[in-house]
Amino acid sequence: MPDSEKPTLLLVDGHSLAFRAFYALPIDSFVTRDGQHTNAIHGFLSMLILLLQKEKPTHLGVAFDISRFSFRNREYPEYKGTRGETPPEFKGQVPLLEEALHAMNITTISKEDFEADDILATLSLQGKQQGYRVLVVSGDRDTIQLVDDDVTLLYPNARGVSELKRYDEDAVRERYGIDPAQYPEIAALVGETSDNLPGVDKVGEKTAVKWIQQYGTAAELLEHADEISGVVGNNLREQRDRVVRNRKLNRLVRDVELPVSPHDLVRNPIDATAVREVFERLQFRTLLDRVIKLEGTADDQLVGDDERLPVAAIPAVRTMVDEELAKWLDTASEHGTAPLGLRIVTINGQVEGFGIASASESAWVPWAPGRPDYEALASWLASDSPKYLHEAKRQLKTLAGTGLELNGIAFDTTLGAWLLRPSTKADTLGGLTYYYLGETLPEPDPSQLVPETEAVSPATEAWYVFRLAGELASRLDPGSLSVSREIEVPLVPVLARMETQGVAVSAPVLAELNSRLGTQAAEIARQAYAEIGREVNLGSPKQLQEVLFDQLGMPKTRQNKTGFSTDAASLADLQDQHPHPFLELLLQHRDATKIRQIVETLEKGIGADGRVHTTYEQTGSATGRISSNDPNLQNIPIKTEVGREVRSAFQPGEGFETLLTADYSQIEMRIMAHLSEDEGLIEAFNSGEDLHRFVGARIFRVDPSEVTPVMRTKVKAMSYGLAYGLSAFGLSKQLRIETSEARELMADYFARFGAVRDYLRGVVEQARADGYTTTIFGRRRPFSDLTSTNRVLRENAERQALNSPIQGSAADIIKRAMLTIDADIRERMLGSRMLLQVHDELVFEVAPGELPELTEIVRTRMAGAATLSVPLEVQLGSGPNWDAAAH
Repeated sequence: MPDSEKPTLLLVDGHSLAFRAFYALPIDSFVTRDGQHTNAIHGFLSMLILLLQKEKPTHLGVAFDISRFSFRNREYPEYKGTRGETPPEFKGQVPLLEEALHAMNITTISKEDFEADDILATLSLQGKQQGYRVLVVSGDRDTIQLVDDDVTLLYPNARGVSELKRYDEDAVRERYGIDPAQYPEIAALVGETSDNLPGVDKVGEKTAVKWIQQYGTAAELLEHADEISGVVGNNLREQRDRVVRNRKLNRLVRDVELPVSPHDLVRNPIDATAVREVFERLQFRTLLDRVIKLEGTADDQLVGDDERLPVAAIPAVRTMVDEELAKWLDTASEHGTAPLGLRIVTINGQVEGFGIASASESAWVPWAPGRPDYEALASWLASDSPKYLHEAKRQLKTLAGTGLELNGIAFDTTLGAWLLRPSTKADTLGGLTYYYLGETLPEPDPSQLVPETEAVSPATEAWYVFRLAGELASRLDPGSLSVSREIEVPLVPVLARMETQGVAVSAPVLAELNSRLGTQAAEIARQAYAEIGREVNLGSPKQLQEVLFDQLGMPKTRQNKTGFSTDAASLADLQDQHPHPFLELLLQHRDATKIRQIVETLEKGIGADGRVHTTYEQTGSATGRISSNDPNLQNIPIKTEVGREVRSAFQPGEGFETLLTADYSQIEMRIMAHLSEDEGLIEAFNSGEDLHRFVGARIFRVDPSEVTPVMRTKVKAMSYGLAYGLSAFGLSKQLRIETSEARELMADYFARFGAVRDYLRGVVEQARADGYTTTIFGRRRPFSDLTSTNRVLRENAERQALNSPIQGSAADIIKRAMLTIDADIRERMLGSRMLLQVHDELVFEVAPGELPELTEIVRTRMAGAATLSVPLEVQLGSGPNWDAAAH
């Protein structure tokens, strides 16, 4: 029978492909609202759907391992013994994957004492004998031995499971130079690291292939082992037991007694109700749509009427302008008191129109600049009438060129979702709709020139925004809802103005610095090459490993996937313990190259107005800290001379006379004093004494005047380190002292500041009990891993929970200061502007004659942004550039 007429049997190695999918997709991007990781399930199902579309199998089965142990472990107890503990994020995904497959009416097969490969081998042989065209999907190379005229292997590439390499007999011969049935002979000689099956020392694939091409099998080769000369021949004779063992263990069993045969694996229609239930629980909105399309089943056929989740009826879209719009807006907003959803649509940066919606109605308002019949729209947008938006800051900035003003932002669904799950990345409106409302919002694929899915009307999107905002607000606890209303949402227009204004940067200053850094880096590289007698790529980890650990014979650093680490921390430790001229030059070259990259990024970021316009991300960190992107203005070094040179390029723009900088002094330690209620720390801040000198005097039992710079450095490192969960070992490494001295230093610290110790212990235990930490102002940060059975995950969560209330409170405080400063500037109609927010620092562009008034506003508002048991100290400075304005 021709292959085209044969039924197709598709056999999939479930565990193998799920594990590859797990490592191919980011863990944090696939987490359900209940905290269940789903990246392995999503990747596997995506691959399976593509296979079903392409191969159209008539029969299908997925094999799973029951455990890591099989009859092979009785033969060789060390079999697969080097495999690490299963990642905790992977645990629990396989049962859910099987549940999803069962909902799709796909049979899964397992067999005690056997591996999934043995099941595939048995069913592929049966399939071949019964007249099937067999496709085996596996990431285990042992399955190569199954390939023949009727059996083809689909093997995933290094990038995961999205692409599968097709291995028929010709492809195997081309790749390995042997017949598929001979592959186990090669593997027996070379060994298999992942299975803990060591091969013959110094025998690689090329040597093994040459031998098998000559002798046919490993057994025949061993019969002629005396004919093999050299070191490899001697190793073969001495290690023949390895070859015999490996060949025995890598032979797949083809006669396993199974509860099913190929005939039982016929594809049946999916269980419609079960598919929706499982996929919605896993929050696989897109995959559900693909399964529906794959089955050729309408959505209303997919789910029984009695099982369908209640979905609100989408209101019809009305296009309105002029008097009709005015009347509708007044009614829908209940005379400006009720919120409406708003969606601003732009094409190529130009506003095209507005989608507006209430709970039961939606309107589309096309935009045409200059027309007189938009007074109602302009009036409503500028009013304080509450409005719900998604990505409010981006939409607010789109209005900058229209002459329209937008006020009354009451809720931003992006910010609301982030406050609920601060560790996850911002999602699309469609993603949030599916996640929180359980409904599918059709979204076109941005990668398709002609999208298959047609987008809904912006008015309908506004309706989803309205409903989503209500759902998110109902889920936020009172503290987080207060943070949304009083801090995050009011900050949106402030950040939008800062981004739009940008900051003036001198291109000539950057150009001169860039040129100098390039010359400096080239000279350092030349000196480094001279030290080792040759040129290498100083940015290549592989070449650096060869130089450091082979040529120079330096001690190995910590091991990673590519060998041994050459990151900055590892090389700094190496240079400290085993100094070498080449290593010192390498570190210097890295510093010069890194700062030059920052300079080049800034040069590219200068716009036609001579200003750099960064983007501030409110959702960029889990703690609440604002981040800066495109370009990042928060990564410019402040403590190095060259970093200060970069800052000197930031200057007042035309029409402004100076820059003003304002920075909180030791804000995190002040928050620590407040939260811990430690009398010693509170006394230090309230007395006005230098904190680290005060603490040093207590710890070392000397007069404050006798605290040396070395003592102060130790105290400062410890004070900040404790708030970040620094251990005695970590402190010893940081200060280059013995661990015993670091431990004694910490004991002395806690003996005199015991409330700090009690607070730090209590905050983690409280978070473990509550499941979250809370800032002074009520911002919550969940920590599900605090109860994880995985020690590494648990300890990471403990360190983050330790500092989260402090960092989060610091973020809230500077945001509150920004709000009141911005309000004062606008109320007093000053020409000065707030330009930058960098960690605990604010930078202002000062209009002529306004420095005294602005300085007083900034000092007062920053100092009064929170009421703590210790004063908030603010340091200010002014000057012709950012560096000169440093205080």
